[in-house]
Amino acid sequence: MAVSPESKGIWYKLKHNEAAPGIVLMVCAAIALILANSPLHDPWHALFHHALPWTPVAKLNNLHMWINDALMAIFFFVVGLEIKREILDGELSSPSRRRLPVIAAIAGMAVPALIYLAIAGSDPALHRGWAIPSATDIAFAIGVLALAGKGLPPSLRLFLLTVAIVDDLGAVMVIAFFYTSGLDLTWLAIAAAVFIALVAVNRMGVSALAPYIIGAVVLWYAVLHSGVHATIAGVLAALTVPLALNNKHDSPLLRLEHALVAPNGFFIVPLFGLANAGVALGSIDGGPLALPIAIALGLVLGKQVGILGSIVLAEKLGLAARPEGATLRQLWGLSLLCGIGFTMSLFIAGLAFPQSPLLVEEAKLGILGGSIIAALAGIALLKGSTRSSA
Repeated sequence: MAVSPESKGIWYKLKHNEAAPGIVLMVCAAIALILANSPLHDPWHALFHHALPWTPVAKLNNLHMWINDALMAIFFFVVGLEIKREILDGELSSPSRRRLPVIAAIAGMAVPALIYLAIAGSDPALHRGWAIPSATDIAFAIGVLALAGKGLPPSLRLFLLTVAIVDDLGAVMVIAFFYTSGLDLTWLAIAAAVFIALVAVNRMGVSALAPYIIGAVVLWYAVLHSGVHATIAGVLAALTVPLALNNKHDSPLLRLEHALVAPNGFFIVPLFGLANAGVALGSIDGGPLALPIAIALGLVLGKQVGILGSIVLAEKLGLAARPEGATLRQLWGLSLLCGIGFTMSLFIAGLAFPQSPLLVEEAKLGILGGSIIAALAGIALLKGSTRSSA
């Protein structure tokens, strides 16, 4: 006898509620911000940054590093699974379907970076932060879209998801090519050998999960010591997991994705928010104001101009049609939601200024401010569009 969704409990409802991961992330970000500006600031900071009494990986000697370099590798593994599925059997599987999302995502990354450089580019110390406002947070953006209410065309959510996935792919490439330094060729060679072995396992048609999971852990360990950021291992490992469906319409990729989506959305990303979103407002006195302003304007203004402008231009030039049933106002609201950078922006900020805690704190202020403005403005536009069309 089939069991109704209502009888499956709160965890089932949370897992199947699109807004839930975004709401959990918002709550964790608020907690981190409150604690960072309270009398508990010092113990809260010590919890994540003081050396651990013991660690199985010497390179990761505090909780903050375990979250950012290990748990976030799982986050990027899930991103890699989503990218592969979409490219092989989703909205990015044919030229006609991927044309507009790819154009919008590229423009939505380029324009914020240009705005950032126009404002902060005169200071050489800030150059490395150019990619911070280029990112979009999928969980946050999809969650806010769900909060915007009913009455929006289904094509709008699908388009936002596809643009965000292409955006994630772009962010991964940016991290790999622009935030890598001090390469260790021996560890890099070991990582390449493990990756080739995983590809070979795929080619042999192995469908058991164990070889891919073990290989992914070994690949992560090698990449961690290679000088390339460890999270790139998550994406590389995901690309080797087979998508080919069996007679039960199942595959290793789908099994892993389904198993990891909930832990990723309800544990890893919120924990990352707790460890990274807390900005101590009193500690940024004297910092360069150009940095948070450049990031906030890049997220709020850059994403609007890049994404909405590219959609309108592509439609006028006959390159691609807008999402079915979507109005210009709704697409404007969607482009604003893409200005919610948060998780990926915070992650890139840590990579951009690894030796400057002050600049990281300044960047957090711009990310939080820009993301909040983008979210509120996007909700206002989208809610207004549903009322006017009712």
